[in-house]
Amino acid sequence: MLERFFRLSENGTTVRIELLAGLTTFLTMAYIIVVQPAVLSGAMFGMKTGMDIGAITTATCLSAALATAIMALYARYPIAQAPGMGQNFFFVFSAVPAAVAAGYANGWQVALGAVFISGVLFLIMSLFGLRQMIFDAVSPSLKNGIAVGIGLFIAFIGLQNTGLILKDPGTAVKMNVHFASPDLVVFFFGLLLTAVLHVRKVRGSILWGIVGATLLAVILKLFLPQLPQSIAGSPLVTESMLSKRFEFAKGFMSAPPSLAPTFMKMDIVHALSAPMLPFVFVFLFMLVFDAIGTLIGVAEQAGFIKDNKLPRAKEAMLSDAVGTVAGAALGTSTVTSFIESAAGVEQGGRTGLTGLTTAVLFLLALFFSPLIAMIGSYPAITAPALVIVGAMMCQNVGKIDWRDYSESVPAFLTMIGIPLSYSIADGMALGFISYPIIKLFSGRGSEVRWLTYTLAIVLLAYFILIRSRMG
Repeated sequence: MLERFFRLSENGTTVRIELLAGLTTFLTMAYIIVVQPAVLSGAMFGMKTGMDIGAITTATCLSAALATAIMALYARYPIAQAPGMGQNFFFVFSAVPAAVAAGYANGWQVALGAVFISGVLFLIMSLFGLRQMIFDAVSPSLKNGIAVGIGLFIAFIGLQNTGLILKDPGTAVKMNVHFASPDLVVFFFGLLLTAVLHVRKVRGSILWGIVGATLLAVILKLFLPQLPQSIAGSPLVTESMLSKRFEFAKGFMSAPPSLAPTFMKMDIVHALSAPMLPFVFVFLFMLVFDAIGTLIGVAEQAGFIKDNKLPRAKEAMLSDAVGTVAGAALGTSTVTSFIESAAGVEQGGRTGLTGLTTAVLFLLALFFSPLIAMIGSYPAITAPALVIVGAMMCQNVGKIDWRDYSESVPAFLTMIGIPLSYSIADGMALGFISYPIIKLFSGRGSEVRWLTYTLAIVLLAYFILIRSRMG
């Protein structure tokens, strides 16, 4: 039945490969189960938004499972979805304070209402095919530039999360030279193990890298506290290097937290008020371009795009729209396609069975949250997967027409814009705005579709009239 429904042989894959790919994708994005509740509740920042952390955890797993299952069964693509990073920070630091400033005591509920409305608008766009039109209007070089930009972005996220790349007031970023620290030892071990297994074409290399890094983290956790004083006091092992963020799971199973504190608590009426409408459109903008960018990046990597078109694009684009609407009703922020899906694709995942596996694991995570939290909340374990996948996605750079500057310059701006702006949507906007302008003033304006010109105008207006006022 699985063979017939997912067409495994036709896609050059097997049940075993798909299951391993689904597990790999899940492990690389499982951090969201821990991070999302910490962000939306305000616990990560030492503040309180009013949202229940347990309810957010349940809402995160349920919305991720629902959206990913729709993608898997309806579009049959190996792309997983969950509440997106970036949108959750905008929710807490922009939408909620704006709602409170507007006089609404239930700020988080009004913000959820804004997310819900943006999801409904997104769903309407998907049903009428507007998203697919945008997808098809993107040139092949821009599509590949987006894929490379996302690859650089997720690799940068991995390097930052594990502590190898640090913030610096003088140069923006710098490298952490304490290679003997436990975090970096675990990271480099996982990275080199994964790379070697990948070179040797071992199936499940990324997954085995995660397993190996987890085992090393456990060993270091057990033996580092027993280091001799002479070693612990040496210049190579400082107190900060022995802080060990890795913590053992406090158990293997637990009952899912109640959803009641956030279920159907969105305030749609006040979300439609004048002060909140700009936030509705910002959520919509982020959702549209993050989703399209991720879809392009993963689809290019997997080889799904044929003749600059993605088969079953409309079906693929409905899942995150439904996920966002359902997620807001459950009590979480915008649900979108996850760039970590590329990890599963790199492991051979080519059909919806990969996504279905990930969806089931999100449901099981509700009962095994302590174990998932142990792996997902320690970036040194999962960061190697992001770096390896980022490297693999950069091979798309060879598909860009570098001899045609009207194609290569917008693609290059997109490639560097995504990681440097720390936003898929903002990086894509650089390419979308520059592409038609360069073509037009080069005397080749007829090569550009009308929708591309429209997008450039809309994006310019958005940044000048809305984003610039939000800071």
